[in-house]
Amino acid sequence: MVFPVAEFDREMLAQLTRIADAIERQAPPALRPADLDAADAFVWHADQSALEPVDKVARLDLDLLQGIARQCEILLDNTRRFAVGLPANNALLWGARGMGKSSLIKAVHGAVAAEQPGTLALVEIHREDVASLPRLLTMLRPARRRIVLFCDDLSFDQSDTSYKSLKAVLEGGIEGRPENVIFYATSNRRHLMPREMIENERSTAIIAGEAVEEKVSLSDRFGLWLGFHACNQETFMQMVGGYVAAYGLEIAEADWRAAAHEWSITRGARSGRVAWQFIQDLAGRLGRQLERQ
Repeated sequence: MVFPVAEFDREMLAQLTRIADAIERQAPPALRPADLDAADAFVWHADQSALEPVDKVARLDLDLLQGIARQCEILLDNTRRFAVGLPANNALLWGARGMGKSSLIKAVHGAVAAEQPGTLALVEIHREDVASLPRLLTMLRPARRRIVLFCDDLSFDQSDTSYKSLKAVLEGGIEGRPENVIFYATSNRRHLMPREMIENERSTAIIAGEAVEEKVSLSDRFGLWLGFHACNQETFMQMVGGYVAAYGLEIAEADWRAAAHEWSITRGARSGRVAWQFIQDLAGRLGRQLERQ
């Protein structure tokens, strides 16, 4: 004998179905296998658990990066070794703004990818998505390609605890960093945290050294520390001159030097970024496109 379903049971079933649907919508999306052969560079979207291919990376050639020859040599050698499966270090590029930290990482990747096609991919993770690193590495671990994981302008504030995810990835975790992944980061801060934060914790702690050791030790997990410092007038002019020659801008040296000097005074700074901004302005005034000669 079949009994009819009571109205109460139907309403309860409908409510339970709605609850289950709501929970399913809030659950993180399932990780999709990453097609790292689709491009040489990708951007990680943590909210979608997806890697977006980048068809054309906004980067400069290595020979256009003036005033950072030693940093370039060290990072290029480290990346070449990593690309062929040899031991290599995570790298922290720290120092003055606009001196080519992120430009160097992108340029080095481009140079090595051109030397060894198909072996090296660049994946950018945004600072606010650092907490999703374990999820990203789960996706990258089985990839056949070697991967430079790149985070620009990395730093942490007083209440920020996402640095713990990064510490476990760099060293220290059970799984640790996958052998096919290396982590490059840029920061204006050598210890990835503001100086006043270090001083405040040190001054209020019973044992000053232990108070900040956990957070300061994050930067110690980078095997390479490459410092970038503000450039002098001569180096700034070398940067501008390199751009003028590379892009074939037809202007007398005395004229572009005078204009570049005025530009740097107006900006109150000299750096690779300021030099590039001047070149864009100069090319526009000359009616020229910025294309390598």
